[in-house]
Order: sequence, then structure tokens, then C-alpha cells
Amino acid sequence: MKKLIAGNWKMNGNLAANDALVRAVVWGIREAACTVAVCVPAPYLAQVQMLRAGSQLELGAQDLSQHEQGAYTGEVSAAMLKEFGVRYAIVGHSERRQYHGETDAVVAEKAKVALAAGITPIVCVGETLAEREAGRTEEVVKRQMAAVIHTNGHCISEIVVAYEPVWAIGTGRTATPEQAQQMHALLRAQLKAATEHADRVRILYGGSMNAGNAASLLAQSDIDGGLIGGASLKAPDFLQIIAAAA
Repeated sequence: MKKLIAGNWKMNGNLAANDALVRAVVWGIREAACTVAVCVPAPYLAQVQMLRAGSQLELGAQDLSQHEQGAYTGEVSAAMLKEFGVRYAIVGHSERRQYHGETDAVVAEKAKVALAAGITPIVCVGETLAEREAGRTEEVVKRQMAAVIHTNGHCISEIVVAYEPVWAIGTGRTATPEQAQQMHALLRAQLKAATEHADRVRILYGGSMNAGNAASLLAQSDIDGGLIGGASLKAPDFLQIIAAAA
């Protein structure tokens, strides 16, 4: 199974910067031995779709609506994303859960509508610092994952999971490779209980992976790639992570 390195630009970018970044990444991954995607803000999907044309770079979205269409101002449907060649969509990112009140049930439903449209959801799970310090890490992460398994049934082997310890996102703190592997193994076991194809599911690490720590994290047996935040906005750093994954 090829590793997956997915960049999450978050709310960053402009036309000129995107052009330079995507061209550099496309040039740099010509011989890449892993799958590479960038999850970009919705207004830039068309631009990045054109820039990536003919390359190995896959296009991703940062969210999608759980509704197919209708009176949902500001929302973007799976069918709309599909028209732009979107291959992946992040669902349940900790920022969406925190700032937009997304529940486990909503996240599970978003994963379902993505799968129905032929888009692979990158389902984010992870604990806050308070939850980790209270010894609730496993409980929280298993609960978040269980909702997605319950709603998606036998399709669960088609998703990508991203473990993102919330306390390690953009803080400069990172789970040690051993801490990350422990949680990835827990998620793998939970998936194995739900599907005989659990080994097909890529489990990414999403807590401040960067050019410096990528190799040690990606060497762990159950870490199948990374969901990369800030480092995905700098082509040299992003390409170094991709090289580590290969």
C-alpha cells in the first residue's frame, strides 16, 4: 500500500502563491513513490485542477456538506466537488469540530455522502490536551471512529483516517513516534473488528508532521502517511516529507 501525503492548506493561499506552490510540487513529485494530494480552499479548486492537469498530484477539498443540495447557503456538495476532479475530502477536522460544532454523527454522515459520490473521505479523529491529560485519549478517539464505522458499514474499508492529536496541531508539539504508533495501532484494531479489509485503510498522522520529524513518524508500522498543515505551504518542506514517505 502506497503511503499518502495530503497537504491541508487551511484558509491560506492566493492566486499567485498557489501557482508557484503547485508548480513546484508537481515538478518535484514526478518520480514520487507515494500518493500526494493537496486539500485547498474551495475558491481555488478550479485553479489547482488546471495546474495539476496531467500530473500525479491529486486534488482534495477541506470539507463538504452532508446534504446533497438545497437551501444551505455557503455549503458545497459532494457532487459539486466531483465536477472539479476532487479525489479526497477532509471531514471532521478538529477545527470544524471545535469552531463549527460538528458532531460525531455529522462527521459520519459527511463521510457517507463523500463515499457515495466517489470521493475518498479523510476522516479526522483526535483528542484535546484536556482529554489526554484526563486519561481519556482512547475513549474519545474510539468514540469518534465508532460513529463513522456505524454509519458507513461495509464501506468503511474505502475511507482514509487521519489521527490528529489536537494538542499537537500548530503548537510545535508533536506526539512521539511511539505515542503516534500506539494510537494508530488502536485505530487499526478497531477497524479490523469492523471489516476484514482493515489493512486497506490508510491511517495518516496529522499532528504537526514536518520535514524534520516525518521520517521517524513514517517509519512506524501503522502510520501510512501524513495530513500536513503548515509544512504543505512551503514546497521544499512538503517535498522533503514526500521523499520521506517514499
